Amino acid sequence: MRTFPDDLVRAQREWSATYRQLADRPGRTEQRRRLYRLSVQAFFHPYWQRRRPGPAAWWELRERGRTARDASGWLPR
Repeated sequence: MRTFPDDLVRAQREWSATYRQLADRPGRTEQRRRLYRLSVQAFFHPYWQRRRPGPAAWWELRERGRTARDASGWLPR
């Protein structure tokens, strides 16, 4: 199991929560923009500068983001 930086895991959790909210209420420009910013934050995080991630690393990070019980409380309404 990999060890990811806390801010990278937090960004992934927020991404997952935003994605779920957008799926429930599509067409919200504000959430689409937030999803885009979080995607950039996760993809270009300094952690990945050592070596670009393979599919297994992305899968593991996404799983950690999905295991958050209710990350939607972290998001601005």
